[in-house]
Amino acid sequence: VLQIVKESQQQHGLRHGDFQRYRGYCSRRLRRLRKTLNFKMGNRHKFTGKKVTEEILSDNRYLLLILMDAERAWSYAMQLKQEANTEPRKRFHLLSRLRKAVKHAEELERLCESNRVDAKTKLEAQAYMAYLTGMLRFEHQEWKAAMEAFNKCKTIYEKLANAFTEEQAVLYNQRVEEISPNIRYCAYNIGDQSAMNELMQMRLRSGGTEGLLAEKLEALITQTRAKQAATMSEVEWRGRTVPVKIDKVRIFLLGLADNEAAIAQAENEETKERLFESLLSECRDAIQAVREELKPDQKQREHSLENDSGKVSNIQYLHSYLTYIKLSTAIRRNESMAQSLQKALLQQQRSDEDGKRSPRPQDLIRLYDIILQNLVELTQLPGLEEDKNFQKEIGLKTLVYKAYRCFFIAQSYVLVKKWSEALVLYERVLKYAREVQSGAGAHRNSLKELPDVQDLITQVNAEKYSLQAAAILDANDPHETESPSQVKDGKPLSERFETFCLDPSLVSKQVSLVHFPPGFQPIPCKPLFFDLALNHVAFPPLEDKVEQKAKSGLTGYIKGIFGFKS
Repeated sequence: VLQIVKESQQQHGLRHGDFQRYRGYCSRRLRRLRKTLNFKMGNRHKFTGKKVTEEILSDNRYLLLILMDAERAWSYAMQLKQEANTEPRKRFHLLSRLRKAVKHAEELERLCESNRVDAKTKLEAQAYMAYLTGMLRFEHQEWKAAMEAFNKCKTIYEKLANAFTEEQAVLYNQRVEEISPNIRYCAYNIGDQSAMNELMQMRLRSGGTEGLLAEKLEALITQTRAKQAATMSEVEWRGRTVPVKIDKVRIFLLGLADNEAAIAQAENEETKERLFESLLSECRDAIQAVREELKPDQKQREHSLENDSGKVSNIQYLHSYLTYIKLSTAIRRNESMAQSLQKALLQQQRSDEDGKRSPRPQDLIRLYDIILQNLVELTQLPGLEEDKNFQKEIGLKTLVYKAYRCFFIAQSYVLVKKWSEALVLYERVLKYAREVQSGAGAHRNSLKELPDVQDLITQVNAEKYSLQAAAILDANDPHETESPSQVKDGKPLSERFETFCLDPSLVSKQVSLVHFPPGFQPIPCKPLFFDLALNHVAFPPLEDKVEQKAKSGLTGYIKGIFGFKS
């Protein structure tokens, strides 16, 4: 049962969350099954209801009929759940379709009690029934009944996973992982406070939940933080305490530590990237809330600036603090991406792989450009212009990232054999690194999170010696001599029939046989004729050839009648 359901869902829309497409597939498959089994519900003029009974259970496709009915009702319920966010009245229809799905699942479980059905299918039908029942009770907020149903489903799937091979157990274990957050959420609503911490850990490990629980869990976390935010009235940053009156900002600041801990514990780069994006999105929302408070308070801010001799207002300082969090998070995200790219670059150097696009030093240069731009914005935050320690700290960080940026620019020059430019840039890297070491002093704690410049100095010294050796070899042997059998002059095959050459590209996909499109060739133009003699020709007079006009009057009329001509 589970394998049929999962394969159908993945192939017909649920890979992208398209429940409407999956519902259409279930309807079409039901129609095909009824036609194949000759199990039609009457004709086009009259409906005749039929039920699948144990007596006619001679083909497993009769069970598939009931399963597709349940899946169609379930997919329609999930589609309505998405639409109910904007149209709350559709929630009643959602519950109706879930009840219909449970009814079909009960019928499937009853039919599977027959002796014609094997033990595995009986267990899967019971688990499927328990799963849909749990979802219905979950939507009704009957937490105890939902938890019992989900636990029954989980127990059956765990036993099935232990009874079969590892390949078959993967499917059952995936379903167990799907329903585990639902069980913990039900336990929390029943009264188990420890379940909240487990739900948070599940959410942080996965970088955000999906499916039935996602919206409820996000709402629960926001509600819990809102309760804690009621007791939070101020925040301290760089020796100044600022009152926090905006609820959205309080909730964000309370969840900041949890989000940073989750990023530190992320298992892979994809999860870490997703958590960074989530944190930046929440930070942008908090900054927007502060900006809305800043607009009506513009005159008061200007007045406070005059009275306090340049000291910014509390709301402006809070805005600077949130902007600092946003820019610092963006720097950490780009640095994490740069580290993963560096690892990929090292792996590529060790083993060249064909196929997908490999990382280049230019990609890292772009990331470090963005980091340096963020650091420039940090130095311009209102309220921190006179903070010498802060400016010194940002200056040292800027030197560190400039050193790494210069290093990868030099690496890109090495690839195109521009030795002198690369050597100059390596010297610039060493200059920046020594400035960082000499100026660190009291700011060593703030530089712990940054890449170690000592490792960079060691790497640059090694690269310099390698570069100098490559430059000397390139200068001593400017024209590399190759055997005639391996010379490749770039000509297509049609122009070098008389020359033997080992060209591996002839058996590749980008073989050069002829010049295409062919080049332009000169051809003679169509001649142009100019009649110059016509301007000097004198034409003979034609007055005597032109017929004179007939004389007018009565005489002319009479002559015309009698045929006389002038």
